[in-house]
Amino acid sequence: MKILIGGNWIAKSDTIPVINPFDGQLIDTVPAGTSQDISAAIAAAVEGYEINRNLPVHQRISILKKACQIMETRFDELAKTIATEGSKTIKEARKEVDRAINTMTISAEEARRICGETLPFDSAEGSENRVGYYYRFPIGVIAAITPFNDPLNLVAHKLGPAIAGGNSVVLKPATVTPLSALKLAEILLDAGLPGKILSVVTGHGNQIGDALVSDERVRMVSFTGGVETGQEIMKKVGLKKVGMELGSNSPVIVMDDCDLYNAVESCVSGAFWAVGQNCIGVQRIYIQEAVYEQFRDQFVERTKKYKTGFQLDEDTDMGPMITEKEAIRVIEWVNEAVEKGASLLTGGTRKGTLVQPTVFEKMPSSAKLDCQEVFGPVVNLYPVKTLDEAIAKSNAVNYGLHGAIFTRDLNQAFHAIKNLDVGSVIVNDSTDYRVDLMPFGGVKRSGLGREGIKFALQEMTEPKVVCFNL
Repeated sequence: MKILIGGNWIAKSDTIPVINPFDGQLIDTVPAGTSQDISAAIAAAVEGYEINRNLPVHQRISILKKACQIMETRFDELAKTIATEGSKTIKEARKEVDRAINTMTISAEEARRICGETLPFDSAEGSENRVGYYYRFPIGVIAAITPFNDPLNLVAHKLGPAIAGGNSVVLKPATVTPLSALKLAEILLDAGLPGKILSVVTGHGNQIGDALVSDERVRMVSFTGGVETGQEIMKKVGLKKVGMELGSNSPVIVMDDCDLYNAVESCVSGAFWAVGQNCIGVQRIYIQEAVYEQFRDQFVERTKKYKTGFQLDEDTDMGPMITEKEAIRVIEWVNEAVEKGASLLTGGTRKGTLVQPTVFEKMPSSAKLDCQEVFGPVVNLYPVKTLDEAIAKSNAVNYGLHGAIFTRDLNQAFHAIKNLDVGSVIVNDSTDYRVDLMPFGGVKRSGLGREGIKFALQEMTEPKVVCFNL
């Protein structure tokens, strides 16, 4: 495929292979963009911003709605692309396409709700003759950087609200999963989006990332990815807005009064969805002692039934990790935990990029798996005596994206809601639950700001005050 700069599809002699992580087969190649390509894309986006900010809202809505219709007609193609270039099974990929269509639909709906309000200037003495209001205006050129684990929907979460709000975008998709992003860009152009509003430049982050985030013409950087990369970006962005979603080490609390079957099923799915390469995936489960053994045994039994394999097979439950390097890293963390005294209940092995779903108990606090984000199919079980003990242990990491609790007791649920130091608390579902209209983001090292269309639009627009002295 080609890169998109200012409405033009451009081929390059230097290319990057896109590989199926299951078998290493070549799917396609994409250009290896350069800092010059980034500069050209930003120059086009400066013009694109002027175009989009002056588009009537109804035209932005029509473009986004038309894009949704085209996505529906290309549903199977998009799902297969997601599953082939990435880790998701075909069943998981279909759900991602559904979500991406929903994300773009909400973007079209929220475009008409970018509202201001009147201001009571006469509430201040001396301003009795003043009336006015504020409205929101687009911020300008947005640099969007997306990860591999949701290669279509997380791109939609950047492009949908940016376009709805009247901005222009230069997108750098994940190097290993660029095809879904390029297809969505193609769909938006087919839906009537003026070309200069969106550019997509593929390439290695260490070659084009700095040029993208540091350029003064960019007014906001919207990044989803790892903490270390996020920290490096913060050193280079200069004076511009930043939105970041940086992952987590998500805790779930299981109380002894809960529906245990539901807790087990939800937590198994939450731990191993997309091979655990999921920022809100379940990693730590704190189980009240009275039901600990029962939960543990059912959880392990359910995990052992998971079928790993080729992600396009309809009966595969869990596909490959994104690269063999990542699979090796996860097993290294597993081995470190075992060496430090953790008890391996199932899994802990790999074949190529296939890592078996892995469950631990007695995880020591000194192990990486206890306190860092594994971003792989590993989950730890811990017995606790009380809810307060579970909350304290849940909060004892540097992340805070999602937390969850299973209980039938509303008092316990609200106690957890108040005291869990996270961006969202999910009750009687795992941390993996999300709908695309909710404010999404966290505290501590989990990021800055919020996504979710309405809330992303707040980040991607600014208020302008208008005051009349009558």
